Amino acid sequence: MGVRRVVKGVGEFLIEAVGETVGEAILNLLACALLGGLVLIAYAIWSFSPRLTIAGAGLLSLFLAHGAWQTFRGPAKGRRRGLAALTTAGFALTAGTAVFLLFYATGCDCL
Repeated sequence: MGVRRVVKGVGEFLIEAVGETVGEAILNLLACALLGGLVLIAYAIWSFSPRLTIAGAGLLSLFLAHGAWQTFRGPAKGRRRGLAALTTAGFALTAGTAVFLLFYATGCDCL
């Protein structure tokens, strides 16, 4: 009985280790693809129109700054509606993507 329990424990450990390794590889690949896509989009927009790129980056910065302000200011009365909800969601999505890239794209050899 002891041998079966040991073999079962080793098998579960190996399955978990392989699963974590495959999951980590998939997340690294996803991070590298996302980073490459963002660089490709920035390059394509810059080659189309540098002025439009700067203007778009400025508008995106204002959008994200408003979202950050809405997120970190004191609790508002009632629900957030309209532009406040949109900018808060955009800021949260951008911050989540930045944290994901910070953790996984740093191990990417494409940098």
